[in-house]
Amino acid sequence: MRIVFMGTPDFSVPVLEALIDNGYDVVGVFTQPDKPKGRGGKVQMTPVKECALRHDIPVFQPVKMRLDGLEPLRSLKPDLCVTAAFGQILSEEVLDVPPMGTVNVHTSLLPRHRGSAPVQWTILQGETVTGVTTMFSDAGIDTGDMLLRKTVEIGPEETAGELTERLSHLGAELLIETLRRIEKGDCPREKQDESQMTYDSKITKEMGLMDFSETTAQCLCRVRAMSPWPCAFVQMGDSVMKIWKARAAEGHGLPGTVLLADRKKGLIIATGDGAMELVEIQAPNSKRMEAKAYLLGHAIPEGGPIEEVRL
Repeated sequence: MRIVFMGTPDFSVPVLEALIDNGYDVVGVFTQPDKPKGRGGKVQMTPVKECALRHDIPVFQPVKMRLDGLEPLRSLKPDLCVTAAFGQILSEEVLDVPPMGTVNVHTSLLPRHRGSAPVQWTILQGETVTGVTTMFSDAGIDTGDMLLRKTVEIGPEETAGELTERLSHLGAELLIETLRRIEKGDCPREKQDESQMTYDSKITKEMGLMDFSETTAQCLCRVRAMSPWPCAFVQMGDSVMKIWKARAAEGHGLPGTVLLADRKKGLIIATGDGAMELVEIQAPNSKRMEAKAYLLGHAIPEGGPIEEVRL
């Protein structure tokens, strides 16, 4: 079976490697164009491109699949395409190329959490169970027929980054099981129940802004959901303080009030229904550190809004 793989970020790499390790004939890889990253703006290859080149697989980086990717795809004559966090919506013309269709690995229990950020939204909404679904892609956004699903529990302190990594390996295993059952002719195929559908928007940098009027549970979900990007943050004067880790704490007060700022007892902020401790933070032009360590050299006044503190 000739397979073309489409994917871009770290999540996609275990899925591609699973295809290679299980002897599938990956005749080409499509990934997003290389982009500048970091403060230096150096152009970096996508993780999938790096993986493909290590295995001497031809790489294609179309700006738009339906425009500059369609003919290269046709030239590869794939029997089947596999996608995992590719980052582009595939048109009907593209989907019509492989005669066996296109199998997508999606990190939610469809039909819930369609869209490009299912892991973040699952955590943000306080859910405790998620999973991976393999599906046949159609012209909609995650609307195609479902094939196989696997369910996992979300750890109470698990971040979006940690969960995404765990699901990438689960998705790789599920893909191989899916392909083997397609080859055997006994893979189930089920239409999605549109009455159960939810669709989530993209995650934006602004979504990391903490709203301490939310409940403690909601605030903690935001911290976990926004890690590692864009990272939860507090606007403090003209600066931004990132919040990497937090936990529930004892206390009450006007939401956003600094209840405690002690180098031994920690940094505790009032929420809508209680309080939370900011465990690991990152001040401007500084590295990540425990809040207690930060307070060894920096005073944060107690009793006022944290947003008015000048770092």
